[in-house]
Amino acid sequence: MDDDTREGRDPAPAVTRSIRLLGILAEAGGPRTLTELAGDLGLAKSSTANLCLALEAGGMVDRTPQGYRLGVRTAELGGAFAAQFNQVREFYSVCEASPQLASELVQVAMLDGTDALYLARHEGSRSLRLGTPLGSRLPAPLSATGRALLAAMSDAEVVELLGEDAVFPQLTERSATTMSGLLEVLATARRRGWALDAEESFRGIVGVAVPLEGWAPTDPPLALGVAIRAAEADYERIERVGGALREAAAALTNPFSAAVRR
Repeated sequence: MDDDTREGRDPAPAVTRSIRLLGILAEAGGPRTLTELAGDLGLAKSSTANLCLALEAGGMVDRTPQGYRLGVRTAELGGAFAAQFNQVREFYSVCEASPQLASELVQVAMLDGTDALYLARHEGSRSLRLGTPLGSRLPAPLSATGRALLAAMSDAEVVELLGEDAVFPQLTERSATTMSGLLEVLATARRRGWALDAEESFRGIVGVAVPLEGWAPTDPPLALGVAIRAAEADYERIERVGGALREAAAALTNPFSAAVRR
């Protein structure tokens, strides 16, 4: 048997290390020096330099006076990933056509593990210039988009995903941190048709979101969410946004899907 195919053997260690390096830069929030990257990877500086040179040649990283950072090619790949889904391509026109959503900050997220991963963003005319940057994550149990995605699952599936005794991070003083509290929140979201994050992931920001079934069987479930300044998030506006999001989700749902037939 070829050594590279044996169980537990990494068939492409340079690729694995390159992926780790990109992950480190993604989480760093700023440039990392060669010395810092070598320490993070547990590699010699010469080996790390070779990885950086190869990634730089491919546009995956940029070298700056402060160190290495993610390159423009990573943004292109992220955009290409999101654009392969029909609903993301149509998302912007649906938002623009909505009297309510045209002026709102609307985002698309998918479930990645136990996080809501943000894929697309519509900047409304009264946009917060805040919200969650593309490619970033929030704990699904605390964010409106994450809760919308979890609400589309059964309680048993949620418990299996997160763990029966899961304790969630307290991002603000309002954050729900227990499974029992989350299940109550999800039950309410299912009844009214939209999920709410009442300053539980960011102080001063209220999130409203709805689930969106994938267009094709191989597409991931998505969620549409709006971020509103807490001072402007009165009940009437939240209700209007929730209704508009449900209309947008209906417009973005495959007419031949099981969701429409239900």
